[in-house]
Amino acid sequence: MGYNKSLYKQLSGIVAPIAVQYLMSSLVTASDAFMLGFLDQNSLSASSLAGQTAFVFSLFYGAFVFGLTVLAAQYWGKGDKKTAEEVLAITMRYSLLVGLVFTLATALIPTQIMRFFTSDDVLIEAGAKYLRMVSLSFLLTGFTQTYFGMMKVCGRAKLSSLIGSLSVVINIFLNAMLIFGIGIFPKMNIEGAALATVLARVFETVMIAIAVLGRLCPSFNPRLMLRSGNKELHMDYWRYTVPLLINQIGWGGGVTMYSVIMGHLGSDAVAANSIASIVRSMIASLCWGIASGVGIIIGGMLGRNELDEAKKAGGIFVRLSIWIGAASGAAILAVTPIVLHFIQLAPQAQHYLKYMMLMAAYYIIGNSLNSTIISGVFPSGGDTKFGMLCDVITLWVVVVPMGMIGAFVLKLPVLAVAFILTLDEFVKIPAVYRHYMKYRWVRNITKEQIR
Repeated sequence: MGYNKSLYKQLSGIVAPIAVQYLMSSLVTASDAFMLGFLDQNSLSASSLAGQTAFVFSLFYGAFVFGLTVLAAQYWGKGDKKTAEEVLAITMRYSLLVGLVFTLATALIPTQIMRFFTSDDVLIEAGAKYLRMVSLSFLLTGFTQTYFGMMKVCGRAKLSSLIGSLSVVINIFLNAMLIFGIGIFPKMNIEGAALATVLARVFETVMIAIAVLGRLCPSFNPRLMLRSGNKELHMDYWRYTVPLLINQIGWGGGVTMYSVIMGHLGSDAVAANSIASIVRSMIASLCWGIASGVGIIIGGMLGRNELDEAKKAGGIFVRLSIWIGAASGAAILAVTPIVLHFIQLAPQAQHYLKYMMLMAAYYIIGNSLNSTIISGVFPSGGDTKFGMLCDVITLWVVVVPMGMIGAFVLKLPVLAVAFILTLDEFVKIPAVYRHYMKYRWVRNITKEQIR
């Protein structure tokens, strides 16, 4: 019992700041939707669809940061800080490179990007304005998110949470000022929300630079980023990151297809789905924080060769994730009347939202369990391939085809299509738990004097 309390205390010290950071990030999306909803439903829908570009980008940097966590957590736990910092440099290289690609694409071809998500000309025009204005944020996000990942590994989760939370406060304040033109600020409507995002990323970048200069977190060596001489470490990084990247793109691409399917079912479906997704993301912050914290804690144990302890801790965390998922589902049900009261949508969209919130309540239970195991437990020991296969097959072989057939062939009602798109987490639970019980993730992947 004492061991469990110690483990929960260690987990809470990491999870609380990470969960707060996820929650605050969700609040930005919520404030965008809430404030733009006051303008008109089209602005809300357009920003939601345009925001899918940022979601797709997050799949890339998320995989890169996952790879950093897999390797750096074990090396840091082992006490090899120099190698952990080199992993940071390798990760930064690819995060900035992909960030630059997204910045250029959204600045130069925003209309073409929007046409992928919807055929509604009004939504395309508004979304293109948003993307062009928000373009610089992708490059800055690549830098800040990579550093936030490293801060969590090296015990500076509270610092990353503080910077991220302050950034959110600034973002929400600027949202109000720039969307509505309050005080000295110009009224920019949907472009105001985009500019607020860019300015918040600038703030994060400056604060991280100050933290690095003040030796509050590991240093960043640009020379290592441009040319790493440690080929073996580089190969190890990609060995664990490539499956994570394929997993992220496969899973995220499937989730993006959900928005594409909804985007072709009308503005009411888009608006309702976007609100339900925002609420679910806010409530799920704790679930995702636990997954991230679990990976760091178990990774450190495995790096120190505490294999039996790591195996025992995995079981405790898996059971905890089920309880957290159930509590999260109850929380969604509890806030549903409040959301329906304060979010003013068209009558049809309001009807959709009511039942989409119910779907979110049970969906989050499976999401909590699977994210803890697939994104936390398995990668902590370098087991990144199974999650890739599981997510890609579930989405692209089962759920996405079913959703497209239901929407475009069978012409099912919007809520029936939405129900089909919530099946992925439950389809894969048996396979995930069976693989977990094989304990192939219980291994130390560090190497001695890797140079």
